[in-house]
Amino acid sequence: MTDSEIAFAKINLALHVRRRREDGYHELETIFAFARHGDLVSIAEGPPRLTIDGPFADILRGEDPEDNLVMRAARGLYRLAGAGTPPAIHLDKRLPVAAGIGGGSADAAAVLRLLCRRLGLSIEAPEVLALAAELGADVPACLLSRNVRGDARGDVLRPVDGSGLSDTPLLLVNPGVPLSTGPVFKAWDGADRGPLASGNPLEAALAGRNDLEPPALQLCPVIGEVIERLAAQPGCTLTRMSGSGATCFALFENTDQRDAASEAAFAENPSWWRLASSLR
Repeated sequence: MTDSEIAFAKINLALHVRRRREDGYHELETIFAFARHGDLVSIAEGPPRLTIDGPFADILRGEDPEDNLVMRAARGLYRLAGAGTPPAIHLDKRLPVAAGIGGGSADAAAVLRLLCRRLGLSIEAPEVLALAAELGADVPACLLSRNVRGDARGDVLRPVDGSGLSDTPLLLVNPGVPLSTGPVFKAWDGADRGPLASGNPLEAALAGRNDLEPPALQLCPVIGEVIERLAAQPGCTLTRMSGSGATCFALFENTDQRDAASEAAFAENPSWWRLASSLR
């Protein structure tokens, strides 16, 4: 039994926003995929608490650690299991914050996977999935961390055949500008541009779009530069903004092309964060 778990970076290969719901959320259709890299959560020594380090830790240190989604997930699971007090958790924050690639949702999901192993629970147990949905719309998909289609708030999940996506070279690039989800959704124009296709997830993604790109571009125009630069790289098969941004992704035919694209983006824009990975 391992005492650590990767919080895999979440990718929205396509994200269609169909309408605003009366409960304040939006009706979504999306295809989730996940990188092989992400933050790292682990069991720590001491009483129940959250400690944080890593390249992006400073952004989170000003927040109340007890209100962090990671500790809420740990406490909720232990209450669910009637298991007493959860252990201390350490978060190695390697991914940008407010970046459209899972963030706190992926971290909370990783804690649920880690503690489910310790407690002998299945992550696909209905009560565990229900807890994940209570924590956030993306948490159920991040809990599974495999290719799924998400509907409703993105939390009604259906399996898709991701065999053709596994090991696809992936490059993530963030221009270093945090972009909160709320303002992006608020800036969405409310137009329903049609459903996301079913069937092969890559074909559906290629035929689809991210409806949050236009409002995100209004708030953070540099996203357009990132997408344009990635799309121009040799071997790029799909590039798009993930989630509500500002991180963008590109899929490549092979790892050499991905690595060359990463070096090209970094050489011209050394302040941009990037991660060379592959899809799970």
